Amino acid sequence: MSTGAPPRDSRPLRYLFLDLNSYFASVEQAERPELQGRPIAVVPLLADTTFVIAASYEAKKFGVKTVMRVAEAKRRCPDLELVEARPPLYVHYHRRVLEVVERVLPVDRVCSIDEMRFRLLGDEMSPGSARELALRIKTELRSELGESMTCSIGIAPNSFLAKLGTELQKPDGLVVIQSEELPDRLRGLKLTEFTGINKRMEARLKARGIFTSDDLIDRSPKELKVAFGGYHGERWWRLLRGYDVDLDIEEGKTLSHSHVLPPNIRTDAGCRDVLLRLAHKAAARLRSKNLWASGMGISVNGRTPWHVHMSVPPTQDSVTVTERLLEAWESRNFEGPLSVGVVFTGLLEGDQVTPSLFEDTVTRAQLSRAVDTVNQKFGKHSVYLASLEKTRDKADEKIAFNKTWLFSEGKGDNEWPDTFRGGAAE
Repeated sequence: MSTGAPPRDSRPLRYLFLDLNSYFASVEQAERPELQGRPIAVVPLLADTTFVIAASYEAKKFGVKTVMRVAEAKRRCPDLELVEARPPLYVHYHRRVLEVVERVLPVDRVCSIDEMRFRLLGDEMSPGSARELALRIKTELRSELGESMTCSIGIAPNSFLAKLGTELQKPDGLVVIQSEELPDRLRGLKLTEFTGINKRMEARLKARGIFTSDDLIDRSPKELKVAFGGYHGERWWRLLRGYDVDLDIEEGKTLSHSHVLPPNIRTDAGCRDVLLRLAHKAAARLRSKNLWASGMGISVNGRTPWHVHMSVPPTQDSVTVTERLLEAWESRNFEGPLSVGVVFTGLLEGDQVTPSLFEDTVTRAQLSRAVDTVNQKFGKHSVYLASLEKTRDKADEKIAFNKTWLFSEGKGDNEWPDTFRGGAAE
């Protein structure tokens, strides 16, 4: 008979974390059997001046990495095959992955398009049972989605360490971190291997004498509180020892869109038109979330980049956004453009907004929402502003790793046929 869950004061294996290996590249290999076993790189567009979104493990063996320039990737791997990204396909596979893993264990949280977390309960917390569940998940994914669909799984007393476990053994890894091994199991790691420590935080910690994971482990809660500049330091002490606490990393402060420019529109007019397209799409996303922006930034990246940020009256309408962008465009100063971007900052919920006394952004927002309604009923771009005539079909929605869906600008947008070529799926 089952003995049930361990005592409350212990630190059992509470979480299983799954990370799909080289996800975008693995999906392409599952869909196109001729790519299996070959070095491939998923890219925004087929051009040497763009960058790698994802690389297969066959390509990674040659040193090809995410965000590496394609020209450099080809230099390192002459046989590299470029594959243009297909975001709707990756979302489609993500949904199928969820269906498959749910047969084994309920998903506690979807963390990104290639990561998900599971909560272990009762007998599932034992090392043997947890490992068996992990192996079943791996088997189901390969069976249903193809041999290329591998994953790394981490199992630990808290979700922070379970996620770390997925990084310690790739590809197709399975790492179990038990409380009796902690914190010494974490010695010898780089600071940036821990989720929540980026380059900026690493510099802050080094300024306080913390250079490695060993230094991090050996500091007291009080010392870590000083090093991290607040109560997060004490939480770090507990996280590294397997206690089930949250790190509370804040997200969602901005909303942005960017686009790598095809060679034929790397011109002044091409940059402006694509920026207008991005701004309109981002404004539609604001409306879909009932968010209003009080700041707006536009950028052109290339040989000589140009960036500008401006305050705007609380805005979510396409007309105001267009006016502000065109006003800022007059001050442009860039050379050799490769990509452009738009970002909205200072985001507010609808009930937090005080309307401008000088600009009627509320009425304009109502007009823009009416256009959204028409497009959702009759199809993307059934109604659009004349300024988008040249670029309305440019800058399709991209899927970042922290997203699990694609924004739809109208009926039928970003849909994918309900078919799978990989594995045994129908």
